[in-house]
Amino acid sequence: MLQPKRLRYRRPSDGHPRQYSKRGNQLAFGSFGIKTLESKWITARQIEAARVAVTRYMQRQGQIWLRIFPDKPYTRKPADVRMGKGKGDVAGYVAPVHPGRILIEVDGVSFDIAKEALRLAAQKLPVATKFVVRRDYDPTQLV
Repeated sequence: MLQPKRLRYRRPSDGHPRQYSKRGNQLAFGSFGIKTLESKWITARQIEAARVAVTRYMQRQGQIWLRIFPDKPYTRKPADVRMGKGKGDVAGYVAPVHPGRILIEVDGVSFDIAKEALRLAAQKLPVATKFVVRRDYDPTQLV
């Protein structure tokens, strides 16, 4: 499971939602990717499930880049605990994403394989996504 090696603050505040993604909104490594259309927290488990779905469908050919990392801890109080008495313990880690953020990139496979693999990954994620292709992609050059 993805999680940071160390943190500056153990239990930070929740933060505030942004309108759109300021960075990470262009394809940087692969020819294909999925871009988020809404703001949400994506947990480490969901990222891992999406990664497994892509690698299984692509049968370990091509290359995959995860463009998000769960570096924000979220807390939870145990069941049947009354209000007050401080903040709960860290329950896991999330990656906050905003519209326009590229989540996963793929290269080294055909258009059809990439589209289906990323569709399967998008099903594992709690956000609406859009399949994107690099502007200078040439379908005749590969596979």
